[in-house]
Amino acid sequence: MKLGLIRHGSTAWNREGRAQGSSNIPLDKEGVDGARLLADRLCQDNWDVIYTSDLMRAKQTAEIMAERLQIKVIFDTRLRETGGGMIEGTTERERIARWGEDWRELDLGIESVESVKARTQAFRRERLDKAIHQNILIVSHGALLTMLIAELDPQVSVEHPLKNTSFTNFSFIDNSWKCSLYNCTTHLT
Repeated sequence: MKLGLIRHGSTAWNREGRAQGSSNIPLDKEGVDGARLLADRLCQDNWDVIYTSDLMRAKQTAEIMAERLQIKVIFDTRLRETGGGMIEGTTERERIARWGEDWRELDLGIESVESVKARTQAFRRERLDKAIHQNILIVSHGALLTMLIAELDPQVSVEHPLKNTSFTNFSFIDNSWKCSLYNCTTHLT
């Protein structure tokens, strides 16, 4: 079994440095092009299904890829990005101006790490642990995928944020997940 984790393509808010969270933001032209390039790259392997967040930027990325790869897309709300509460749509500068330098210490309605982990663990138990003989792609969001990667293979250093349309590859070996490629964007160059 192979598992490919993909961060959605870029959006206007990515370029502006705005927190997206659960906001339903579409891909920009660069995001659409990146999804096409990644789909072309992944045609070299056999994939059975794509699970994706239902938020527009992930959904569009998955649908572009599914059309090229000729595989089914399954939407799963558990793959949504961490809810950003009141910071959604804001830049770091705007957050500091509105709530001060210590805005991260305030209760601004941001979804807890525990809540996101519970969603990823439930998804893993239901979808991944029961699909041992499938090659699966997951299209989701940076923070959620980073948590999932750390859960699947704690040996992986997740210090560098996932790039838009990055590809991270896992194989199931000796009853555990092993990461063989992290945050790769060579298809974009």
